[in-house]
Amino acid sequence: MASVQSEELEKLYRGWVAAMAENPEADVAELRRLFDHWGDVTAEPGGVDYIEVQADGIPAMWALPKGCREDRALLCSHGGGYVVGSMYSHRKLFAHIAKAVGCRALIVHYGRAPENPHPGPVNDMLKAYRWLLEEEGLAPEHIAFTGDSAGGALAITTMAAAREQDLPLPAASMPMSPWAGLDTSGESYDSNADRDALVSRETTQGLGGLFVSEEDRFNPLANPLYVEYAGMPPLLVQVGEAETLLDDSRRIAERAREAGVYVSIEEFDDMQHVFHFLAGNAPEADDAIRKMAEWLRPRLAIS
Repeated sequence: MASVQSEELEKLYRGWVAAMAENPEADVAELRRLFDHWGDVTAEPGGVDYIEVQADGIPAMWALPKGCREDRALLCSHGGGYVVGSMYSHRKLFAHIAKAVGCRALIVHYGRAPENPHPGPVNDMLKAYRWLLEEEGLAPEHIAFTGDSAGGALAITTMAAAREQDLPLPAASMPMSPWAGLDTSGESYDSNADRDALVSRETTQGLGGLFVSEEDRFNPLANPLYVEYAGMPPLLVQVGEAETLLDDSRRIAERAREAGVYVSIEEFDDMQHVFHFLAGNAPEADDAIRKMAEWLRPRLAIS
């Protein structure tokens, strides 16, 4: 049973869905203003500094926990269906993760659809990764990727893009509720339709249609279901058990495992889409982030 604190995220999501239903003609700018409040439910993590930078021309923000290992980094891709969300809406979430791990985090404000459709977002994330390697001088084995929803997909597809460019792969990736794009064949789209307060087939088709063309829907750089996983770094996938995207996470984990990748998937009872947003305010979110840190720290050689 979800904690009382975790119910706040469901209330936020149902409020958004109601607002969108009342204004079905809302344009992208209006949707972005609505989702700019995603981080309102996240507690401010103490002891973290933020510095905005340009990562090879891509806007980004460093989250720097006090006393962290600056020679270790998370590359963070925000969610929002590739259309909404930003480094600002996700600042606190990724800072909580960085603080728990004990490293800094680069939160990337990749170009969003419809202005920057596929392959724009994955290209921007790849530029940021190359910048970490070449300009910041970080070793690939000291970098991990993480992201939520569409950003969770990018935490996988960016590795595939890096491999195509013959770049060394990071130490690990930790996608939260990764989204399989326009593929809505997962059974949980039906079984969790009444439980998931935010994501439905309609939202997937609406946002996904702005991001990727029909001809690219099976492109592995647009959809993590179609990535060739053999040789990829370890994956930790976390997902809420009440999500319509539950089967997206399960299928991604299964395909990676079948290819010989070390995969851990953790499902959290009664949790909504990217419940991690409740970091600092709900025990389930704090527990999930603690588990992420415990899983990642040895892989980044952080004692």
